[in-house]
Amino acid sequence: MRRQCELLNVNRSTLYYAANVTELDDVRLLNEIRDIWERYPFYGYRRITQELRAGGYVVNRKRVQRLMHCGGIQAIYPGPNTSRRNKLHAVHPYLLRELEITRADQVWMVDITYLRMPSGFMYLVALIDVHSRYVVAWSLSNTLETSFCIGYHHRDSK
Repeated sequence: MRRQCELLNVNRSTLYYAANVTELDDVRLLNEIRDIWERYPFYGYRRITQELRAGGYVVNRKRVQRLMHCGGIQAIYPGPNTSRRNKLHAVHPYLLRELEITRADQVWMVDITYLRMPSGFMYLVALIDVHSRYVVAWSLSNTLETSFCIGYHHRDSK
């Protein structure tokens, strides 16, 4: 066998290689993972593992992770560097640098952030008085559409 491999210029280890066969159980489990992911596309491998265990499957996170990778399944979530500026956008000067803020309602600022919820993310925009740090108005939405940023709920209104 050694001599034949030398003559053919083939590594001997290739003679003993057996390709991994995808088990029917893995295919069934991948289909179940895909069903869970289609209902909850923001679930990662940890939450999908919990769902599978609740459904009676005996799986560990590594197997679920491997099958999700093989099936091209990935959780949908906000990625990093969301505050990185676009170099094509104009840079406006900071007009308040020399201004001394001494009273309420002199300067307001806006802040947008996201809050993790059990079923995804909620986005919060707040209009804040700079001097008192009082929340003048706010808005909450599950999308980052322009209309939600413009339509505020005033804090004093009922």
